[in-house]
Amino acid sequence: MREFFRLFVSLAMAMTLGAAAQAGPRLDRVMDSKTIRVGTPGDYRPFAIKTDKGYEGHDIDVIKAMANVLGVKIEYVQTSWPNLMKDLQADKFDVAVGGITRNIGRIKLVDMLPGYAPFGKVALVRKDQASNYKTVDDLNQPSVRVIKNPGGTNEAFVLENLKQAKVSTHEKNAEIPALIAEGKGDVMITETYEALHYSKADPRLAAVFVENPLTPENQLGFMLPVDDADYVRVMKFAWDLLDEREVLDDAEDRWLE
Repeated sequence: MREFFRLFVSLAMAMTLGAAAQAGPRLDRVMDSKTIRVGTPGDYRPFAIKTDKGYEGHDIDVIKAMANVLGVKIEYVQTSWPNLMKDLQADKFDVAVGGITRNIGRIKLVDMLPGYAPFGKVALVRKDQASNYKTVDDLNQPSVRVIKNPGGTNEAFVLENLKQAKVSTHEKNAEIPALIAEGKGDVMITETYEALHYSKADPRLAAVFVENPLTPENQLGFMLPVDDADYVRVMKFAWDLLDEREVLDDAEDRWLE
C-alpha cells in the first residue's frame, strides 16, 4: 500500500509539474514575439482616440509604458464596442483599452486590471439647453433626441432608463458630440471625463449631472483574457510598477485634469 501511495504521489507531482511547464502560452508568445496586441475602439476621448498619426490618449500612454516595462512593442488592433468582448475572447488581441467600464458582466468573462478614473454617467448637451435637464425624467421625454453609440454601457443606460425619449444610434462614438452641438440631437449619455473633454473643447456644449451623476461611481479598467494566469500576473505586476513610479499619476495629470 505504501508503494502504491508513493507511486500515486509521484504521478500527481509529475502531472502538476508537467502542467506548470506548459503554463503561460500567451505570456510566452508576447515575450517571444516581443509584441503585445492592443485592441481598442479608438473613439473615446480622452482615453483612446485614433488620429491620422496613430492612437493617443490616457490609456495609450499607459499601455505604452507597460509595453516598455515588458520590453515589447505594441501592435494596435481596431475593434468596436459591440465586438470588444467577442474579439478579446477570440484571441484577436492580448489586452483591451480605451475607457472600458469595470462591471460584473465583464469580470464574469475576463480579468481586468485595477480601476482608475472614477466616474458616473452624465449627459452631454447643448449649453443653451443645459438648464432643461435636472433629472433623469427630464431626459426621458418624447421630445428629447438621444444619440447613442452601440455596444457599451452608455447604450445600456439609454435603453434601460430613457425608453420614452427619441433614441437613435450612431456607429462612431467620436462623432456624436458634434451632432449634439450642431442640433442634430439633444443628448449624449457618456462618462464624466468624455463629457468634460468635449464641453471644454466646444463652447456650444455643456456637461450636466457632473456633480450628481446619473449612476453610482464606477471605474475604468483594461481587459485581459483569462487563458493564462502567468500573463495576467505579469500584467498586474507591470501596472503596479507604473503606479509606484507615478507613471499613472502623470497620465492622469496630462489627460484627465
